[in-house]
Amino acid sequence: MNWSQIGLVVRHLIFWLFNYWLVAFGSDFNWNGFTASDESLTYAYIYGLIFNAALFYAQVFWLHTKLYQQKRKVFFYILTIAIIFIITFLESYFDSIVYDHYNIQKPYLCGFVSSIMVHVVYTIAGFYYALKLAFKKSEKLKQKLIEETYKSELKYLKAQLNPHFLFNSINNVYHLIGKDNSLAKETLHQFSELLRYQLYESNTHILLAKELDYIIKFIKIEETNRGSDIRLDYDIKVENPSLKIAPLLLIPFIENAFKHCSNHLDANANTIKIKVEEIAEKLTLKVINSYDVSTDENANNGIGLSNVKKRLSLLYPDAHQLNIHKEAATFNVNLSIHL
Repeated sequence: MNWSQIGLVVRHLIFWLFNYWLVAFGSDFNWNGFTASDESLTYAYIYGLIFNAALFYAQVFWLHTKLYQQKRKVFFYILTIAIIFIITFLESYFDSIVYDHYNIQKPYLCGFVSSIMVHVVYTIAGFYYALKLAFKKSEKLKQKLIEETYKSELKYLKAQLNPHFLFNSINNVYHLIGKDNSLAKETLHQFSELLRYQLYESNTHILLAKELDYIIKFIKIEETNRGSDIRLDYDIKVENPSLKIAPLLLIPFIENAFKHCSNHLDANANTIKIKVEEIAEKLTLKVINSYDVSTDENANNGIGLSNVKKRLSLLYPDAHQLNIHKEAATFNVNLSIHL
């Protein structure tokens, strides 16, 4: 039993003890002929409270859990009513003993009806409490499933290293050695930092500054890989780099732009425009790239984009907007996230 469960038990004990004190000692209460003044209520409410608690916890730990939640509602209602009447008859029997002991005139039917009413109230309270517990348990389970799904999606995304990107980057570093050693060293350093971040540093949520630094390194490596074959324009501006964001959400769209950018002989026709901006905790990403219609009909149907769409719906269900469409020979991505 953990501290949370111990605290819950203590709160319940306090409730029942306070309940007993309030009725038996805290007021001049008259219940079915029993009063605090002659001490009859002091004894009568001991078993009365035990019966009330029995009805309450029968709902919480048995009837609601074993019958109601298992869709056996007919048995649930029959047993609930039966238990109320059994408890009421038992309490009436004990009442009669106390009536005889204190020479109190028995109220008979009126007392029986009032006892049933109290027992119904405690039964409904137990049912409502069990309903709340079931709802909380369901929400915790749902949250756990979301977290597990998120972790598996992130692991999958981390493992999804583009082989073409890896090959091209290593190949370009190889060809730069001897020709431009300083650029080769810089590219290799950026490449190693990029891999380290993707494999080890991108946890559940990370600083926006780190994610954007990763994106810049990726763009620079791709810029080195593609060289003069494309016209690249990118702009990244943020107001608050200390905001947190789920990792690797933006990169699939940027990676997709480089992967599916057109390969026209005229380099000016091969364009990629990337804009990342954060204003007042709203992050926007705009990516536009040219593509060759004849060879690239499925640019927006890749596994990477499908994966990131799922992650967005999972992590930011009501806090993001994603619009992906084609216009003539350009592929457009507009994403906004409220961080």
